[in-house]
Amino acid sequence: MIKIIVSGAGGRMGKMIIACAEDEEGIEITGAVDRPGHPDLGSDAGELSGRGKIGVLLVDDLSGVIGEGDVVIDFSSPVSSLANAGVAAKYRKSLVVGTTGFLPEEEKRLEESVRGIACVFSPNMSVGVNLFFKLVEEVAGKLGDEYDIEIVEAHHRLKKDAPSGTAMELARCAAAGRRRNLTDIAVYGREGMVGERPRGQIGIHAVRAGDIVGDHTIIFSTPGERMELIHRAHSRNTFARGSLRAARFVVAAPPGLYSMQDVLG
Repeated sequence: MIKIIVSGAGGRMGKMIIACAEDEEGIEITGAVDRPGHPDLGSDAGELSGRGKIGVLLVDDLSGVIGEGDVVIDFSSPVSSLANAGVAAKYRKSLVVGTTGFLPEEEKRLEESVRGIACVFSPNMSVGVNLFFKLVEEVAGKLGDEYDIEIVEAHHRLKKDAPSGTAMELARCAAAGRRRNLTDIAVYGREGMVGERPRGQIGIHAVRAGDIVGDHTIIFSTPGERMELIHRAHSRNTFARGSLRAARFVVAAPPGLYSMQDVLG
């Protein structure tokens, strides 16, 4: 039995992970954590997820429950994830991080914090999206700079970070396919008299509206034709199932930093 502690358990993704875990053989939720001051602290995490009581209360301190689990699944915030990574490393617990919105220096700190434990860190836990990453890298490399690349992502109005972690990973994959550094060729939205589009540029654009779970479109266009690759998430269920798959992988993995590409082989 794999014992899982969910960080961010009072949020949309945390609740979905707990709900999906109830249907997974060999998995048990043994801890649920969220930020201090969360209105649902003290409530049963199973009831919050809509699956009924599981006897696990929502608390605000990972250190107090870390001994109850084998692996921590973290969908919280960059600040909380960094703190939780330190706790997981201290107690030698495996870690799955799906939090997005990290600054480059925060990602570096996270990577340094998890040395010595097994950690899966991915901006998107969907199996389909991780195949999408590979396709984008390959297509970008094959088509070359003759084809302009534009990435458009759309999410619900409550999402705090923009562009999404998935859009940024798609941009990195496209840049890697062309053997370029993304920071040299990325542009984020456009406004005013920006002039002609430079060759080789990658445009990244964010839409926030309603309850969109997650749409990502990457456009490859050259005079005369356009190709689009699209991924649409209809439910957070796909991310939750992917994170549980990552948890199964990471508890059996040697210490190291892994991505969902490693989980999927």
